[in-house]
Formats: sequence, structure tokens, C-alpha cells
Amino acid sequence: MYVTYKDDVEFVMVYIREAHPVDGWQVSANEREKILVLQPDSLDARAEVCQEMCTKLELTIPAVIDTLDDTVNKAYSGWPDRLYLVGKDGKVAYKGGPGPSGFKPLELELAIQKALQR
Repeated sequence: MYVTYKDDVEFVMVYIREAHPVDGWQVSANEREKILVLQPDSLDARAEVCQEMCTKLELTIPAVIDTLDDTVNKAYSGWPDRLYLVGKDGKVAYKGGPGPSGFKPLELELAIQKALQR
């Protein structure tokens, strides 16, 4: 989707508070996969975790980090994950449900097509 629409839509992934840190709500799947991350306690630490994640997952979508007071997460209900489309007018044109069950990229793509009138 990013490759298809990146010339018409600005895509940004916002890295928010770590969902399953070893010093918090660690899950067994992360332990099996050796995803062992402490909850970042500074913007630099959060940026390092975000960079490592983007590298390991080979993400090409631009990523930014939320502030330590979780401003974006609180404003957009980003946890655990969520898809949004914000229109050129600054209004939310699509708000997906909370993930993982509400993470529906096809719905977002349809909203993008509608916004672009494709």
C-alpha cells in the first residue's frame, strides 16, 4: 500500500510506548522470538528501539517516535496498534479499530482510494 500510494499520501508510522517490555507486560511469544526490550526511559532510548525495530522488520515507511508523555498515543488511541487516514483538511477520514483484530489494511486502502477518488 505504501509503494502504491506514497506519491499521493504521506505515510508515517508512529512508534509509541513499548507494548511488551521485559520490565512490564512481557509475553511468551516475545521471549521465544528473543524480542527483549526494556521500556525506553528517554527519547534517545525510544528512538534506538524504534530504529532497531524498523531495521529488523525491514520497514520502508517513515517512522517517528511519540513523546515520553505519550501525546500521540493518547490523542489517537494508538495502543496496541491502529490505522488512521488524516485528510488534507486535518480531519480524521478513517479510524481503524484497535489491533490486532481491528488492524484492517484493506479498509484503510479503500478509504485512501475514496479520498483520492480512484
